[in-house]
Amino acid sequence: MPLLSANALGWLIESALSTQSLLLGRAVHAHIIRTIKSPFPPFLSNHLINFYSKLDSPNSAQLLLSLTPPRFRSVVTWTALIAGSVQNGHFTSALLHFSDMRRQSVQPNDFTFPCLFKASALLHYPLMGQQLHALALKGSFINDVFVGCSAFDMYCKTGLRKYAQKMFDEMPHRNIATWNACISNSVLDGRPYYAFLKFVELLKLGEDPPNSITFCVFLNACSDGLYLKLGQQLHGYVIRLGFGSDVSVLNGMVDFYGKCHQVKYSELVFNEINVRNDVSWCTMLAVYEQNDIWDNAFMLFLKARKEGIKPTEFMLSSVLSACAGMAVLELGRSIHGLAVKACIEHNVFVGSALVDMYGKCGSIENCESAFYEMPERNLITWNAVMGGYAHQGCADMALSLFEEMTSESHNVVPSYVTFVCVLTACSRAGAVKIGMDIFESMRNKYGIEPGPEHYACVVDILGRAGLVERAYDFIKKMHVPPTVSIWGALLGACRVHGKPELGKVAADNLFRLDPLDSGNHVILSNMFAAAGRWNEANLVRKEMKDVGITKGAGVSWISAKNSIHIFQAKDTTHKRYPEIQAMLAKLRRDMKAEGYIADTNSALYDLEEEEKESEVWHHSEKIALAFGLIAIPPGVPIRITKNLRVCVDCHSAIKFISGITGREIVVRDNNRFHSFKDYQCSCRDYW
Repeated sequence: MPLLSANALGWLIESALSTQSLLLGRAVHAHIIRTIKSPFPPFLSNHLINFYSKLDSPNSAQLLLSLTPPRFRSVVTWTALIAGSVQNGHFTSALLHFSDMRRQSVQPNDFTFPCLFKASALLHYPLMGQQLHALALKGSFINDVFVGCSAFDMYCKTGLRKYAQKMFDEMPHRNIATWNACISNSVLDGRPYYAFLKFVELLKLGEDPPNSITFCVFLNACSDGLYLKLGQQLHGYVIRLGFGSDVSVLNGMVDFYGKCHQVKYSELVFNEINVRNDVSWCTMLAVYEQNDIWDNAFMLFLKARKEGIKPTEFMLSSVLSACAGMAVLELGRSIHGLAVKACIEHNVFVGSALVDMYGKCGSIENCESAFYEMPERNLITWNAVMGGYAHQGCADMALSLFEEMTSESHNVVPSYVTFVCVLTACSRAGAVKIGMDIFESMRNKYGIEPGPEHYACVVDILGRAGLVERAYDFIKKMHVPPTVSIWGALLGACRVHGKPELGKVAADNLFRLDPLDSGNHVILSNMFAAAGRWNEANLVRKEMKDVGITKGAGVSWISAKNSIHIFQAKDTTHKRYPEIQAMLAKLRRDMKAEGYIADTNSALYDLEEEEKESEVWHHSEKIALAFGLIAIPPGVPIRITKNLRVCVDCHSAIKFISGITGREIVVRDNNRFHSFKDYQCSCRDYW
């Protein structure tokens, strides 16, 4: 490299920084060492310190600082070091550098303070932030719009709402960044309506026109508050101001409509985006996943891959959640392979999604492997594996994991969702005392107020143990109005333990809360039928018919050879129907030889016994299982998903079939998993 002037070398360092080229910067640094005597001119040292600090090479930056004589270290030198540390997430280092800077009697400037306020905010150090505020006030920097905005943002993020409000009110001039910080922090603070008021105030004052960031944060407020009409009005305003082609605003629109469950509008906006970025695809994918439109999520993912979009952690997390919702294990494994190929399987979001997917697809071994292979776990990861254990019937393992999570070695603080998982595990295990103790610890030990889901779990715990009357007394003493899930848990307990009178009380409350749900009517009707009270059973059916409630069709599906096969009750349409019927006939003979007696209490009408037996024998899950036995090779678990609750007879029959065939059978209904093996089920015959 020929001899270059100091100015030219400084320009080269800046070029290396703008292109993020550490190699080029080091080459320029080497040339400086060869051609310029130490100490370097101060501006060159500043360039180099700024370069290394911004490219996250803190050791090199620190070494250069130590080689720079103290008389050459200016506020520019220190601010470069502090800014680079903050930019790369080294917030504590930034504050330590500031402390060293003050010891050398170097005064901060209006570029230093915004970095320091950001470090204090993200470390959640309100006291440090207040000290910095005092220093900025003393140096007459606080009225600078950027310094003031940073101080305001710090107060918001550290929870000092009164100080933030005072800071905002006393600012002599607010730029659009200040208003954006105000609206954004109001959303993060759970105050979407206040964010709306501030947005209106911004428009009325007309100090600065809103920009794309303003629209995006206001859309977040509309999403959190489900303010559909406000968001639609903003949509029109955005188009009028000429932001209708801004990709970041359109991405925000897609997200907003999705969270308001207006998927068609999300699709319309998504299709209007001329040049979609990664966020566009991830956002639309998340919309489908959040609204349980899993087929569309899969199709969109395939379309994104065809258009050359690289899989990101957020995209794969959404697709894995869709796999979990559909319980399609093989597709989930394919997505896992993509994550490994993209080297993001150990990302905490992707890893947590993998744990959740394997748990909800009934593969507890893969769920455990994904969990223990994660180098970093968050609370969502722990909740996912505990939920997987609970729903698979591995209740003791879920309770053991809860103890491990809250132990001193991990010291993870449980959340609202954690207690739903662990209380579900207690109900599966029949652990009444442990469950009640954990329920009491929620408020007393962890300060978490129980919600409807927790109360429903307690009713389920008591009901499963046969303490149905005690469960009813618990409901009457609750501090919150009973929900559908709470009365549903009591109705389920009454069904299992044969308590039709109390079951009718639960059912009447369910009919009042959710009059169009056919499932509750069917359970009550079957309960009366099981007790031989056919007049009352038929009366419930008649009431359903009178108000126009129809029982949802039972549908089961099974994956075999990369295809999904769907079956309904009495299905005769499958191309392998003759083989399926032959397998059903064989199973029926073998089961009777083993002592199986059909449970016909769930037959819909007061039919002759032989007709009842034929009725329950052609349920969709039995047909799907017969297909699985002829299509899936021995040694491979058969996995079936059903949209409704598995009936008593099908549950009993599949237990027999698991023993007769020696196959592992996993059935996921709309309530839980059933893992059948050797004549046993993981649910212990209570579901």
